[in-house]
Amino acid sequence: MAKAVKEDRSSIDGIETESADPDFSSMTGSDKAAVLMLLLGEEQAANIIPFLNPKEVNSLGASMVSVANLSQDTVNQVLDDFILTVKTQTNLGLGSSDYVINVLNKALGEDKAATVLGKIMPPSSTEGLDILQWMDPRAIAEIVVEEPPQVAAIVLSVLESPAAAEVLGYLPADRHVHILQRIAMLDSVQPSAMKALESVVSEQFSNSSAKSSTIGGIEAAAGIMNFSKSDLSSQVMKALSIDNNDLANQIQEKMVTFDNFVDMDDRSVQTLLRSIEQEDLMVALRGADQTIKDRFLENMSERARLIFIDDMEAKGPARVSDVENAQQTILRIARKLSDDGEIMMSSGGEDFV
Repeated sequence: MAKAVKEDRSSIDGIETESADPDFSSMTGSDKAAVLMLLLGEEQAANIIPFLNPKEVNSLGASMVSVANLSQDTVNQVLDDFILTVKTQTNLGLGSSDYVINVLNKALGEDKAATVLGKIMPPSSTEGLDILQWMDPRAIAEIVVEEPPQVAAIVLSVLESPAAAEVLGYLPADRHVHILQRIAMLDSVQPSAMKALESVVSEQFSNSSAKSSTIGGIEAAAGIMNFSKSDLSSQVMKALSIDNNDLANQIQEKMVTFDNFVDMDDRSVQTLLRSIEQEDLMVALRGADQTIKDRFLENMSERARLIFIDDMEAKGPARVSDVENAQQTILRIARKLSDDGEIMMSSGGEDFV
């Protein structure tokens, strides 16, 4: 029976990986958190949700649906793991940021304390803009469509890359390059600019505690391009290379493309194989180099590899647009897995040691 379960979990959508993990070993952090939330009950779980950001809520919600029907042994392992993790933590540092802020405010006064805190605290002073994370991308685009490129750049830098890419897609095409340039060149945003932006988003965020913020930059611009549709990304990067070739090259070096899969480790490739549709992979690999194809094929079992190759050859030619869309679909899944810490995925300018 154990062998049957193991074999069943090693094959998803017809793709078998070289090895299969038990239920607990294959669980992600979100899966384990979902089990704990389900055990807490509706009322207690609802009290925790407000402390999570939108990305965490989406990930946790999906996991709460997917972890149904786990065995009692697996649930017990999750609880044991949680208790062990808690035991390794200390109370030192819990709430320490608030403690430092309160001490400095009392000792120096709010004005001097704000100056000191701006130098020593992590760059997390965009709390007034947190509401953007919960807004529909189309609504955000409507807010910034008439604003200067610098304002739009700050807004997109505050958002998660997938949402920022969607907002960019709703904005007029003739603004894309200017906004991306501003994002790539952003570093520190002065308090006056933050106040102006907060007033655009909502009056309730106009407060005297606005601090300079470190947002944007090359990686932020690359992240937005990573999650943009392939035609939009190509158009923007082509236009940017004409306007500022050095900047375009810097962004390109940080972008993750389908070619980056060749440097992915075996465990990450196998995790990705379990998370994507076989049909998407067949189409995506038609436009890939042989080294990329081999990277995926060598991480399938021999039987799954032969079946996959036969099915792929039987499908016949695919349109270039279909290949690009399939690659983008797989890249989006890979980036999410990378953001969640499930796989290791580097851009062209990154290495792992």
